[in-house]
Amino acid sequence: MFTLPRRLTSEFLGTALLLMGVVGSGIMGTNLSPDDGVALLANMAATGAILSVLIIVFGPVSGAHFNPAVTFVFLLRKDIGLGIAAAYIGAQLVGAILGVVSAHFMFEIELLQSSKKLRSGPSQWYSEFIATFGLVFVILGCVKFRESAVPFAVGLYISAAYWFTSSTSFANPAVTIARSLTDTFSGILPNHVPAFAAAQFAGAVIAAFLFNWISKSGKS
Repeated sequence: MFTLPRRLTSEFLGTALLLMGVVGSGIMGTNLSPDDGVALLANMAATGAILSVLIIVFGPVSGAHFNPAVTFVFLLRKDIGLGIAAAYIGAQLVGAILGVVSAHFMFEIELLQSSKKLRSGPSQWYSEFIATFGLVFVILGCVKFRESAVPFAVGLYISAAYWFTSSTSFANPAVTIARSLTDTFSGILPNHVPAFAAAQFAGAVIAAFLFNWISKSGKS
């Protein structure tokens, strides 16, 4: 068992690097091509790849949550306590914001921004519900049945969800908050963050309860 400071540092660094991948690849994609499809492809490939790598590296230390919705699910399952869950979420949020600022610095653009990109409406909210529901189901399924597959399954799922959800699968409240601070390809209007986060938490909770029921053996 690693000490709490090491686990929090793992969550902080992992989430920061994840946001560098998400935002930085979005900026690079739009710099290379005016075609949104090309930018989305670059964004998806970088996000799925870095997520898999980060889970491999940081998973043994903190569990590689990098996501308040995932941490909340493990709190509901009583795998972690309330104090540790709160600390994890704090580390994730700070790391996510630093990751966005770092991406801006690398591409020599304004460090602190406010997104103007509209992402709202029932289809977008439902997309975030589905994206997070599926993510949590994948995580719990792999943890229970094939733990070694978690990094690759999560990376592949998020890569796929970029394309089959209209919201491009944020599936993470910390990522959503941080992406409101970038007025680039991957941004989201700050006013649209609460509905996204609510849909994400709802999807995560329902996935946790459904997986708990469906994965039990026996007649009950």
